Amino acid sequence: MHGIHDLLIGCDFSCSPSRRKPIVMAEGTVAKGRVLLSGFERLESLDRFDAWLLQKRRWVGAFDFPFGLPRELVVHLGWPLQWLELMGHYASLSRADIRTTFAAFCNARPVGQKFAHRTTDGPSGASPSMKWVNPPVAYMLHAGVPRLLAAGVHLPGLHDGDRERVALEGYPGLLAREILGNRSYKSDDRAKQTPERLIARKDLITALEHGQTRLALRLKVSHAQRDTLVDDASGDSLDAVLCLLQAAWAAQQGGPAYGLPANMDALEGWTVTA
Repeated sequence: MHGIHDLLIGCDFSCSPSRRKPIVMAEGTVAKGRVLLSGFERLESLDRFDAWLLQKRRWVGAFDFPFGLPRELVVHLGWPLQWLELMGHYASLSRADIRTTFAAFCNARPVGQKFAHRTTDGPSGASPSMKWVNPPVAYMLHAGVPRLLAAGVHLPGLHDGDRERVALEGYPGLLAREILGNRSYKSDDRAKQTPERLIARKDLITALEHGQTRLALRLKVSHAQRDTLVDDASGDSLDAVLCLLQAAWAAQQGGPAYGLPANMDALEGWTVTA
């Protein structure tokens, strides 16, 4: 039985994509608990990402960037408390504005409690969406969400759009941590692309192939695809596949909520599968 969304997407996003560090889109399908990876698309600019989103296709996708800001932060700054208005305001700011505003907020707070958190950060283990370095998720939100809105896609629980293109907030680290604990499997720094991280990637892929996560989905890849996932020491290809599995789980839960909690804060958003 096929749902309306036959195509699944996992997106490893970059807010400053390039040939060296493209946005990686993993595409696949799910049937009988098996997620079949059909291939990758690598987008070397945000314009390419925009064009990708506008294609007339039906999909459910999990995108690796936050879809909202912490309510505590928004209230403190006096920013709009409706999600769409908040995103409009946020999009109007420059990255420098964002850094200055968020740094001032953090500097006024005690050590160990510098950042405000979303409710979903606890169960997902993700970095706070107001972080502007390591990783710069605040800039990823700033680059990503306005593009989803401009493309008219549907964001369950946040914004009503074209229900044939359903975008959810994914986070690959959630699934990776379930399998590997705190073992690292990737680095953008060549010097840190160690044999230990290579072994961790292999272990992660093997566990996904055997369906050894609470999502109860088995990844199906060809030998060549498996080599790609193992050899990409940045982890970007693997992160896209981890998001693909989250999209598959969401698609199985189906609309309207796609597995998002009923009591989700409609200002903050939620990481799917958290």
